[in-house]
Amino acid sequence: MTVPAQPKIYHIVHVDRLPSIIADNHLWCDAQIAVQVPTGTTIGMGKIKQRRLRELTLNSHPELHVGDCVPFYFCPRSIMLYLIHRANNPELDYRGGQEPIVHLQADLHNCIAWADLNKRRWAFTLSNAGAYYFEDRCNLSQLDEIDWKAVQATNWQTCQEGKQAEFLLEHSFPCNRAHRRTL
Repeated sequence: MTVPAQPKIYHIVHVDRLPSIIADNHLWCDAQIAVQVPTGTTIGMGKIKQRRLRELTLNSHPELHVGDCVPFYFCPRSIMLYLIHRANNPELDYRGGQEPIVHLQADLHNCIAWADLNKRRWAFTLSNAGAYYFEDRCNLSQLDEIDWKAVQATNWQTCQEGKQAEFLLEHSFPCNRAHRRTL
């Protein structure tokens, strides 16, 4: 499958986080959230969030931890949403279901243009950036290395790694860059 002409990126967040996101006009990376008083419900896996903050760095930006970036998926229906729906993963504390999850959508190219203009580093991964073995890139000419067929797959048992490809934006994401929000 070829690279989509206008790839979209998606961030999921619990609805009770919206007031602070709107007040700040930004989505913050986990490193920034950790130094603030977090408000609202965390939907990610704590162990993986800690690994992203403390252990995992990007090959394309070796001094940048994954947790220093706001994460986005390339697919609107992520494996994380499936895990939330199943509510049976022992590492996932959140058990509130999918209904209170908000999906923020943005255009990849617009986001990168903003990042470049504001001197924010970015990268994309070929699989889950919370795993010890992910690969990352920071050159748009390498977008074809993402398994786009896996990203779009609805039956992903055989392509789980590729489906979890991520876009990572350093520090924060301005809310005015999100062009679609769904509950």
